[in-house]
Amino acid sequence: MKTRRLVVAGLEIGLTDVVTLGGLVIFTALAAVFYGRIARPLTVIGASLLFIALYIASLAALTRIRRPWLRFAVRTAAVQMTFLQVYKAANELQLVFLPWQDDRVLALEQAVLGFQPVVAVQKFYTIPLSEWMFFVYVFYIIIYPVLGAIIYFKRGEQANEDYLCQLGLVNLACGLGFVLFPVASPMHWEKVRALLTEPLTAGVFGVMAEWIRAHIHQPGGSIPSPHCAVATVMWFMSLKHTKRGFLWLAPIILSLYASTVYGRFHYLSDMITGIAAGILVILAAPAIRRAWERRSATVQGAAQ
Repeated sequence: MKTRRLVVAGLEIGLTDVVTLGGLVIFTALAAVFYGRIARPLTVIGASLLFIALYIASLAALTRIRRPWLRFAVRTAAVQMTFLQVYKAANELQLVFLPWQDDRVLALEQAVLGFQPVVAVQKFYTIPLSEWMFFVYVFYIIIYPVLGAIIYFKRGEQANEDYLCQLGLVNLACGLGFVLFPVASPMHWEKVRALLTEPLTAGVFGVMAEWIRAHIHQPGGSIPSPHCAVATVMWFMSLKHTKRGFLWLAPIILSLYASTVYGRFHYLSDMITGIAAGILVILAAPAIRRAWERRSATVQGAAQ
């Protein structure tokens, strides 16, 4: 079914845009409100405003573009790069309400399990297993646009909008989670880092993953695990729109869940809440879409 769009200043605005662009606007506004509580407010606000401008420019460009491949490339680049800025802006806002909550997570896992999973998993380290775990962790980045392309050219533009909208919802949910319950993550919490004594070595994918850890990751961005939350949505979208893709992705997604703890990127609690966040978005998305259809129909009717 074609999703209803509103025309604002000559631009077509759909639910994906409200979720994605609206999410970035929310975090930009929070950065302005809590200007004095974040380390780099001007950088956060400036970068976010730039991404907002680029997103609006992409909407303007789409009114003129007709070639399917070019439409897909412009749309995917604009939306998915905005996801990255939502992640970065939310990370900068993590400590405006609460300090790091890692000790609470560690205490919960110790009370429930009797041990710390991110520490206990060290006994399973081997170079081949580590390379596989790092591979699936890195391959997640490729799934984002490739699955979108398969959905777009197999099921059409509206199916891809469904995919992008649910990714936008889950990224927004993760960003809000970072701010409401900030967790630094194992490699950035000294109490845990001191216990990670076994070498975690691998091949080329290990090098790539460690580069991501060093240059893109920063303390936080943990609960819910965005890797697990987004992967859950992508896996469901592959079932909904491609069928076979669900089976092909099964070993990768399941391994990806494990890789977040195995690779010291997340606590087990982060993984579980990430999967739960993805499932929640999948369950809530139809109701959100219906609400958008009703609201946009009302607005269009009032404008006529």
